[in-house]
Amino acid sequence: MLTLAGQNSVTESHAPDADITLCGMEVWGNLTLRGTGTLTATGSQCGIHVSQALVVDGCTVDARADGADITNEAVAGVIAGDMAVRGGGRVVAAGAGSEAGVRAYGVYLQDAGLGDGAAGCRLSVDASWLDAAGADGGVACLGGSLVSARFVAPADGVFGAGGVVDAAGVVAAHVVVEPDVATPPAEETDGVVVPGDSVDKSPIDANPAAGEPTTGSTENPALKPAATTTKTTVAKTVKPKPATATTVALPKTGDNNWIAASATLFLLGTVLLAAACRC
Repeated sequence: MLTLAGQNSVTESHAPDADITLCGMEVWGNLTLRGTGTLTATGSQCGIHVSQALVVDGCTVDARADGADITNEAVAGVIAGDMAVRGGGRVVAAGAGSEAGVRAYGVYLQDAGLGDGAAGCRLSVDASWLDAAGADGGVACLGGSLVSARFVAPADGVFGAGGVVDAAGVVAAHVVVEPDVATPPAEETDGVVVPGDSVDKSPIDANPAAGEPTTGSTENPALKPAATTTKTTVAKTVKPKPATATTVALPKTGDNNWIAASATLFLLGTVLLAAACRC
């Protein structure tokens, strides 16, 4: 496993005693590239050569081969037993060559003695990006799978017997895979339902007499004044009763006092009159 940080590059070495003479990076076994960095690999036959499985997990890889001084060989940006791109990884792979017998691919996963045989030689892309180009095929493989990803090019592309082909079954020289974003987000559906809910709830909340035991009615502040008004009316109805009883009693007391006063005045007048006559 190799963790990438920042920008990195490897280039083919032509030194006579170098083990790597035709590829920018060569690994005999499995290789996982991960991290947040980038890797640029260039060589004459391949940018990256992995004898078994190559995994690109979340990082960015640019692998290219120019085919210089290569004859009668497959030339590709990536040559491996099989390859997986996942975790939002990004891979650009390109191969070119003009010498006799050169077959140029972006990604070349045919066994060709690399170690995995028919059990390998497969491509898988999971919610990630791949851009592979070569005159003889963008991707050469025995099979593959896409998870949460789709072919952008070729249109209606599929995995054929020896690589990615277009709808007519012709090998595609340029293959582009991107994450599948065709399914609309869940919130778009929710946005249609919400207005309907709001319309249905409004009539119920606006009518206090309906007496609906719903959460909306309880939370609607418009209902609180209605309840307060009813309580005030009951209080006013109770208070007038003692007031009325008091009012009725007052006239009776007043009448009795007037009669007593009248009698007193009459007697006083009679006494005064008698006194006057004596004089």
